[in-house]
Amino acid sequence: MDWMLMPLRRYADFTGRSRRKEYWMFQLGICLLLLALVAVGTSGFSVGPPLNADTSAPALWNVAVVGVLVLMLAVFVPGLAVTVRRFHDQDKSGWLALLGLVPYVGGIVVLVFMCLEGTKGENRYGLDPKAGDLSHSHIP
Repeated sequence: MDWMLMPLRRYADFTGRSRRKEYWMFQLGICLLLLALVAVGTSGFSVGPPLNADTSAPALWNVAVVGVLVLMLAVFVPGLAVTVRRFHDQDKSGWLALLGLVPYVGGIVVLVFMCLEGTKGENRYGLDPKAGDLSHSHIP
């Protein structure tokens, strides 16, 4: 849970480096919240013909849509910041995050970069974020 919330604590910090774990756990947290909001929004809908005049379904859907919009606005800046820090971890400019704006292929290119391992040791953007984490060491 700590990894999911770390980008929110570093809300608009575009400096330094971030691990893949931080990036992907943050993305997982956003996806889980979105799924929960969609589940709430669709819980009032029935599959068959309406048996009564239940008006709670559209109201729940509206709440879910507003919740999704608020969530997307709330995580836009920290999401962009953690993406920039992931590029920094690979010793690349954070401006490469703008590749995501290129139609069709830009998102795929950014996705590939987010999956790549960062540079080992210190680079021009700071210390290796794995250096302080002992969970990856092979010491028995």
